Amino acid sequence: MRPRSLALAAALAILPLTAVSLGVGTAQAAPTPNASARVALPQTVTPAVARSHKQGDVPADRRISVAVSLKLRNTAELDRFLSAVGTPGTAEFGHYLTPAQFTERFGPTQADVDQVRAFLTAQGLKVDSVSANRQVVNATGSTSAVAAAFGTHESTYSDPQQGNRSFFANDAAASVPAALAGVVEGVSGLNDHTVRTTRIAKPEASTPHATPSGFGPAGYDGAYRLNQLGADGTGSTVALWEFDGYKSTNLTTYDSQFGLSGPAVSTVSVDGANYDAKPGDGQGEVELDSEIVRGVAPKATQLVYEAPNTDQGEIDMAAKIVADNRVSVISISWGSCEPDTTAASMTAVNNSFKQAAAQGISIFSASGDDGSRDCTRSTSGSTVKAVDFPASSPYNTGVGGTNLKVSGTTYSSESAWSTAGGGVSTQFAKPAWQTGTNVTGTMRTVPDISSNADPASGFAIYTQGSTAAGWQVYGGTSAAAPLWSGFAALYNQKAKAASKPVLGEVNPKLYTVANSSSYATSLHDVTSGSNQDFATKTGYDQVTGWGTPIADGLANALLGTGGTTPPPTGGCTAGQLLGNPGFETGTAAPWTTSTGVVDNSASEAAHSGSWKAWMNGYGSAHTDTVSQSVAIPAGCKATLGFWLHVDTAETGTTAYDKLTLSVNGTSVATYSNLDKSTGYVQKTVDLSAYAGQTVTVKFTGVEDASLQTSFVIDDTALTVS
Repeated sequence: MRPRSLALAAALAILPLTAVSLGVGTAQAAPTPNASARVALPQTVTPAVARSHKQGDVPADRRISVAVSLKLRNTAELDRFLSAVGTPGTAEFGHYLTPAQFTERFGPTQADVDQVRAFLTAQGLKVDSVSANRQVVNATGSTSAVAAAFGTHESTYSDPQQGNRSFFANDAAASVPAALAGVVEGVSGLNDHTVRTTRIAKPEASTPHATPSGFGPAGYDGAYRLNQLGADGTGSTVALWEFDGYKSTNLTTYDSQFGLSGPAVSTVSVDGANYDAKPGDGQGEVELDSEIVRGVAPKATQLVYEAPNTDQGEIDMAAKIVADNRVSVISISWGSCEPDTTAASMTAVNNSFKQAAAQGISIFSASGDDGSRDCTRSTSGSTVKAVDFPASSPYNTGVGGTNLKVSGTTYSSESAWSTAGGGVSTQFAKPAWQTGTNVTGTMRTVPDISSNADPASGFAIYTQGSTAAGWQVYGGTSAAAPLWSGFAALYNQKAKAASKPVLGEVNPKLYTVANSSSYATSLHDVTSGSNQDFATKTGYDQVTGWGTPIADGLANALLGTGGTTPPPTGGCTAGQLLGNPGFETGTAAPWTTSTGVVDNSASEAAHSGSWKAWMNGYGSAHTDTVSQSVAIPAGCKATLGFWLHVDTAETGTTAYDKLTLSVNGTSVATYSNLDKSTGYVQKTVDLSAYAGQTVTVKFTGVEDASLQTSFVIDDTALTVS
């Protein structure tokens, strides 16, 4: 008997959001809508107007910049596609769209853009840019021109609930010509009241230190088993959604302290914003986001998108990220409470989030640090039950907060952080996938999941202090969102290696796992603690969602829900169909195996790489299995190939120990100790008879009571042509 190790160890170039050619000839080609018959655009007035004191008129010559958002097309078909692309077993599962494909099928048409541009130009506004996905037309003009174009009056106000802060806003709803009512979704930029704030929380009297305290990467990676995925984020790209800047030297200090290395962080400017030369009060947020992602997925590429902290800036950032199509994950740690944000702006951002889902981009958003009263520090006040946007978007995974206890680097226990954001949206209806224990009502609830956020159990972060840079302890759901974004980067690396789609829109898959038998091995169900209005419960709750990650178990469950695509009905595209064919991800998925089969020990060499499937070899009665389900397209020639090494202590001419290869339960090949060899031998089996079917390919090794036989399999392939 040999010693055995039982360890189991995502093209078309698209232009980014930028100024486009706005020639006079093009604008004149579209008819100018009749501005006399108008239709109001609801929910384009900031709620702060009702609670603030009018001070006077905005000067007529003041320049105002506006973002005119255009409606998506074919929205019923879009909803159907988003459901299908994330559902295993559908023909469209995992077949995500490019930005060009999305715009062609669902985006505004060029004629729509030209019509809006012609109207704005005729009203004396200057069209500055059109987003690459054609969803946003940006324009500037004098207050008087803007007011005339949108039938508004712009006034100055003071907000008594924010220290009499001055702002400007339209007094009543904006309107557009009736001819544009079917094209224009909303107008943003008519007020400058709403700003996005960070979701950072710090311990009392937090000051910079010379050495780190709080959780470092080893602590949170170990507690949540992120270090058990056998991945480092290589090949994944994460967008950090920011309204401030960072110092690269602070990030490299963090890396050096914890022995991390990876691609240098780079900045992507939105609307000309770039805060890096002189970061503001939000610097700690940006550096927190980057350092946590680095700690989880050190080799992932990070792109810091920096935008002006305005409604228009947020809308343009969302449009640019999806049009750039450079990332598979977006981490968001800034937000505003829903009642203080115009619905028109939220809808515009959410439309780009729909595009993100169609393109396979995962989005994780902090749920807020003011419990179930997200407007506590803003206009609506602490008496209003409210949730945070963008976390409330159905296309975002809202991330709540906990207090994590560990034993060394091992998970010990967890309770809810008392000011973790959560509750019920007033903007978005409950999505079809939001089901399960304790999920009630007709509106979207948040959060969906959570992780450590209590500053009392916070994270070691190197950032700017009041006088100089140093180590600080940060918490907040701002830390939880990038931790989960790092998990998605790790997952996407593993999915690629297993020939599986990227994670994409997370929630439909997450809720499937949470409502399955895999729940207990995928997520820690947090059942103690509360925020102001909600208490934790067994299963889902509006404080911690479904709970916190057991990363390796969750990754395996998600890979399992990846399923296989039904066979196409016509044609055959040559390719290899098996996921993780050489077992090099260090885990079994998407194979299903008995314990200890996927192995990288030196006792039995792999055919290539380091990992293989080592079945049996115990010298006692034992059965091992390795199986995977896969769809074989109709009309294809299909061949299963694999390398097999049979190493045995048996002698003589009797087949004592056997390996059976079956397809859908039917044996198609058998091997035994009589097939022993000094090295690997390639085996092939014709599976063309199964074309047009989804099949389960299964190896079963059965060893008798004495004298070991090892059946070692590597470099499998199910090729079709």
